[in-house]
Amino acid sequence: MFAGCLESLGMTLCVAGSLLVMIACGLPTWKVNAFIEGNIVVAQTIWDGLWMSCVVQSTGHMQCKIHDSVLALAQDLQTARALTVISAVLGVVGLTVTVAGAQCTNCIKDDAVKRRVVYAGGIIYIFCGLFVLVPICWIANNIIVGFHDPMVPPAQKREIGASIYIGWAAAALLLSGGTLLCCSCSQGVRGSFPLKLAPTKTITVNGEFDKKHYV
Repeated sequence: MFAGCLESLGMTLCVAGSLLVMIACGLPTWKVNAFIEGNIVVAQTIWDGLWMSCVVQSTGHMQCKIHDSVLALAQDLQTARALTVISAVLGVVGLTVTVAGAQCTNCIKDDAVKRRVVYAGGIIYIFCGLFVLVPICWIANNIIVGFHDPMVPPAQKREIGASIYIGWAAAALLLSGGTLLCCSCSQGVRGSFPLKLAPTKTITVNGEFDKKHYV
């Protein structure tokens, strides 16, 4: 029972984390222009994402342009694009593997095999979290370094966008959920509340209990 609760909680966290990865990957708000010094009175806001750049006017009108070339992007954005896509794909694979080995499904009959399958799903989700965390921290570090660099003009300084915060939340959910899935497969957790079934009694043709059940 306790292992099943850990499985359900871990799977819920991992699914939520995978959805946040997809949202962060698609949103263009990875880098946002900073409003500092004389740059606070501006008529537009610039968003930089993995797939497009957007300009939002003060009137609310927004124009977006898809990046024409992958090689023209900065190295951190190229790495982030590749790793976030890999993380999203692995999230779907991890969900399939975990559901196949979960206690609430009958895809696999052997309990030992089910434990190994769920453990493999937890490892996949942990890798998903790491694949998101690495580019998120890399881009955040570059943004912070560029913001405090006096050689960068104020109009070109960027701040951390909403997608990076979403990515951090996704990485935390994936790492936590994957760890719970791995912990649910340990022998100590599954053997902490063993389920003991009473022996069944057979009845003979004439309606009496079999004599082997009498002492």
